[in-house]
Amino acid sequence: MNLRGNSTASGSVSGATFLTTSHSDAPGRRAWRRLIRRRGAMLGLGFVILFIIIAIFAPWLAPQDPVETSWSAIRKSPSAAHWFGTDELGRDVLSRVMWGARASLLAGLVSVSISMALGVPIGLLAGYVGGWTDGIISRLTDSALALPFLILAIALAAFLGPSLMNAMIAIGVSATPIFIRLTRAQVLAVKVEDFVEAARAVGNPHWRIALRHVLPNVLPPLIVQSTLAIAAAIIAEASLSFLGLGQQPPAPSWGSMLNTAKNYVDNAPWMAIWPGLSIFLLVLSFNLLGDGLRDALDPRHK
Repeated sequence: MNLRGNSTASGSVSGATFLTTSHSDAPGRRAWRRLIRRRGAMLGLGFVILFIIIAIFAPWLAPQDPVETSWSAIRKSPSAAHWFGTDELGRDVLSRVMWGARASLLAGLVSVSISMALGVPIGLLAGYVGGWTDGIISRLTDSALALPFLILAIALAAFLGPSLMNAMIAIGVSATPIFIRLTRAQVLAVKVEDFVEAARAVGNPHWRIALRHVLPNVLPPLIVQSTLAIAAAIIAEASLSFLGLGQQPPAPSWGSMLNTAKNYVDNAPWMAIWPGLSIFLLVLSFNLLGDGLRDALDPRHK
């Protein structure tokens, strides 16, 4: 009886240990452990979270109204009253930088969401169906990728008209071919795996195989690409706003702030330093985070 009881207890302990080990070795936990070991990725993640907090709480964090002018404080250098100085209309640069983070992050997130919403289904269709469908989609995608991304975004934004929403649509549509090609390539590699063949052998319909077996296994590369695409979208939004095709005055945007600051670089360099530094830090942070995610989501890395 004692031996049987000890055996049962040992089996219970072994089972519990197995469950605990299996739970702790889940893919998400392994990826997170690999991510936190990369200092650059965690530094990038920290700055991304900081900018998100600033963008969300800008109405409460900004010391002044970003569009309020003051003719007695035109192009004032940084001081206790205006930490980042003021611009050509006496507006507080710190407040405008904080509010400008909203436009940049919104442009990055919305643009990449549009790109994924369009590109992933089309790429999934091309890779899974194959044949003439894949041929037509691939040729159209190659033609779109032959055009420079920023030039295409500028052309679309000029056609749609100057506004932040139109700029986000233009950036999202311009980046769609990147996600089509990436999704197609990943689907072609996954659909020949044994688990997909097994799902097909038991009679699952094609739509179920594509959505429940193929799509989840192509998501990690798409997540990595999305973080890198957000960085590119932020630069594109700043470029469009610099050209007057994005966020319209008097609403603050880092690109439009740089456009104004170029006329006062000699007399008021702080007008260009702070929005330029913000763009640099945010883009660098997303790139560092994307590089870390690439290594963390790759099962070949320990």
